[in-house]
Amino acid sequence: MTSTKRMYAVPYFLWLLLFVAAPVLLIVYQSFLGINGQFTFANYTNYFTSATYLEMTVNSVIYAFIITLITLVISYPAAYVLNKTKHKQLWLMLIILPTWVNLLLKAYAFIGIFSTHGSLNQFFAFIGIGQQQILFTDFSFIFVATYIEIPFMIMPIFNALEEMNPSLISASRDLGANSVDTFRRVIFPLSLNGVKSGVQAVFIPSLSLFMLTRLIGGNRVITLGTAIEEHFLVTQNWGMGSTIGVILILAMLLIMVATGEKKRKGGEKTR
Repeated sequence: MTSTKRMYAVPYFLWLLLFVAAPVLLIVYQSFLGINGQFTFANYTNYFTSATYLEMTVNSVIYAFIITLITLVISYPAAYVLNKTKHKQLWLMLIILPTWVNLLLKAYAFIGIFSTHGSLNQFFAFIGIGQQQILFTDFSFIFVATYIEIPFMIMPIFNALEEMNPSLISASRDLGANSVDTFRRVIFPLSLNGVKSGVQAVFIPSLSLFMLTRLIGGNRVITLGTAIEEHFLVTQNWGMGSTIGVILILAMLLIMVATGEKKRKGGEKTR
């Protein structure tokens, strides 16, 4: 029986080896190569001593933080209300439905909405405000990125709220706690793991956005993802692009550790 289980695990470990471990190791190896293929530490030296790269890093973190914060502020109340509705699974499916649409198609749809002669500017002209520069701004980039990431924040929060034991909420109210206290002391702490999972699912991809920075931000929004694309596709400096990729991987691991569940000495998970 044990040998059968091991045999079933072989495809899983092969997948991890070929499509997770091998690409990461290749990126790490490539990060130590110069533009002519020689072994060097210059890529890391350039990264940590360049004001441009450090500014890109700060910008990436700031934009990812703003997108994650706005997404959380919208998604938590939405997931909470959704959990109280009668046909919650149907409403949840409708929220998830946009994730089935290709990201490029959604980006072009927003270009049509936010452009100078787009539907939003036509509405502004109709009510007398006049045309506004909406596309290629920080607002348009953050708005579109938030819209795209919302389902990935709602899902884990919704699941955490749905799995919550209703008797705990009833007990809180029986002991005299009002709705605010019940939410603050019972509901939110018990749903915190869902919030952490949602933050991981939104913050980590937001660090490396590059398509939206091109199409929606119009290159006004510069992130590390944009720099990686530039080095691999334009300057052909794969070593520098890989170095930035390694920095992003380390940042993602740091976020996962910071938002992950911690264990006590006895092995019990803390919430």
